[in-house]
Amino acid sequence: MDGIDLVRAAKLWFGFTAAVLAVAVLYWAQPFIVPLALALLITFFLSPIVSRLQPWVGKVPAVLLVVALTFSVIGLAGYAASRQLGSVALELPAYRQNIIQKVRDIRIASGGRSVEKMQEAVNAIAEEVVGAPVATDGQPVVVASEQTSSLWGFPGTVGSIMDVLADIGLVAVLVVFMLLERQELRNRFVRLLGHKHLTIATRAFDEAGQRVSRYLLMQSLINAVFATGVGLGLYAIGLPYVLLWAALAFALRFIPYVGSMISAVAPLLVSLAVLQGWSRPLLVLALYLGLELFTNMVLETLLYAGAAGVSELGLLIAVAFWTWLWGPLGLLLATPLTVCVVVLGKYVPGLEFIATLISDEPVLEPDKNYYQRLLAGDQSEAADLLDAQFKRGAVESAYDALLLPALNYAERDRTEGRLTDDEERAIVETTRELLVEVAQHARRAAPPVGEATEGGERIAILGWPANGEADELALRMLTQLLDGTPCALDALAAPMLAAEVVTLVQERGYRVVCIADLPPSPPLKTRYLIRRLRAAVPDLKIVIGRWAPPALADDSDEGLRKAGADHVGKTLLETRKQLLQLAGLLTRTSGAAPERASAHG
Repeated sequence: MDGIDLVRAAKLWFGFTAAVLAVAVLYWAQPFIVPLALALLITFFLSPIVSRLQPWVGKVPAVLLVVALTFSVIGLAGYAASRQLGSVALELPAYRQNIIQKVRDIRIASGGRSVEKMQEAVNAIAEEVVGAPVATDGQPVVVASEQTSSLWGFPGTVGSIMDVLADIGLVAVLVVFMLLERQELRNRFVRLLGHKHLTIATRAFDEAGQRVSRYLLMQSLINAVFATGVGLGLYAIGLPYVLLWAALAFALRFIPYVGSMISAVAPLLVSLAVLQGWSRPLLVLALYLGLELFTNMVLETLLYAGAAGVSELGLLIAVAFWTWLWGPLGLLLATPLTVCVVVLGKYVPGLEFIATLISDEPVLEPDKNYYQRLLAGDQSEAADLLDAQFKRGAVESAYDALLLPALNYAERDRTEGRLTDDEERAIVETTRELLVEVAQHARRAAPPVGEATEGGERIAILGWPANGEADELALRMLTQLLDGTPCALDALAAPMLAAEVVTLVQERGYRVVCIADLPPSPPLKTRYLIRRLRAAVPDLKIVIGRWAPPALADDSDEGLRKAGADHVGKTLLETRKQLLQLAGLLTRTSGAAPERASAHG
């Protein structure tokens, strides 16, 4: 193992150790970090509101007013929901007869088997939980649950109201001071990274704040619409305690993917106990399903698209991680925390892999994705990428956007030893087949670029491929682009010696020659041919095609111009424009176009 490999291995182990330590700190410091994270996210949510209110009433009154109003609304909603929850628990025994009737209906419909199996399953689960056999003869079973006093564990029974209020008060105080000192906190964060990273730190902080604020605002708006629909719908159906169910719907829908369905469980069970018959409980289920479809397909598409900047799979993995780390509260905070992590990965050196793994931005550019599909031999998906390119823009853009870059990348990888000659040839042949589909789309979708000269005559142009099949295929693409224009490209099927090309030009009377020489190969043959052509036919117009994506394009075309080239194009569309201009110039100067030369080879 050489020195470079040792350095890479050391960096990998250092990164792995740092990640393990970071996770351990997040887990063991949960009592401190969780309130801080919750306060930070609430600060992101309230910061735009405070900024708008501050010019009218001042900084401190704006912060105090917004925070007081926010926590008052949360407190009143929580108090009202808890009162209604207590009423539900007290009144459910009054609906005993209705529940018994529902059980009888199920027993009759299933012949009694489903209810008995359900009872056996419940008994087995309860026995596993309590660690002792469960009575089935009507004797009550008392299960003692562990009392918890922390709000962050979402306990079933709150052991101490004072502890809960203390936790809420801590978050509220943190929010107040974070809002008051938000500019100072930002400056300290920037100073922590150093003056050399001033631009990166500023962009990271601003993007994180904007993304989290936008996500929380849009999610709150969508949740409010969902909760309003739940409340109005359940009220129309006749289910009691609609304020409780609406509050649950609003809060639980912050849980990604499953929150709305979780919020439907309790009202659905209560509807089975309270409402007569089966029609209205089914309406409750239909209400939740309909509202979820509406919010997912309509509201989130309009308001929420791209707000998080996290892919769906990445978000699922992040949800699982934060839930494992911090429990139910981690589930609620998963999305905004993941947004912050993605932004850090985008700007902080060494964390780029995070943004690559879970960001919703495309991992590969379209041309590299297309080339990768050709490498894998997946012609079908490569054709799908071409179709997607057709939908994004004009059909003619597919040549420079996808087809040509694949030939450039294949030539680069072959010269650097990553591809064999046969593998490069396979990519060229696949591109040749796909070129037929592009031509069909072009004929259907693209109007002629220009009109032919009078009498249907066209300017004949000799096309010469400098280095083989890829250059010859590039000339075929140019031929398709020139279809319906005053230019007729006679593309040679195989490279010829420089002397043969000069003889052909003189014999056929070509006035324009187009040489295709794809980078990254150096244009040695091209420069030699230019000098020979310029010496033999001084008035000849010579156009060079050094067509390539920006990463492989030539830094300068000065060498080719010094050799005698009239134009050097970096894209097919640019070369087409140059040839059309030459055709117009030659037509005006000669008064008539020369007879078209026949294709050679």
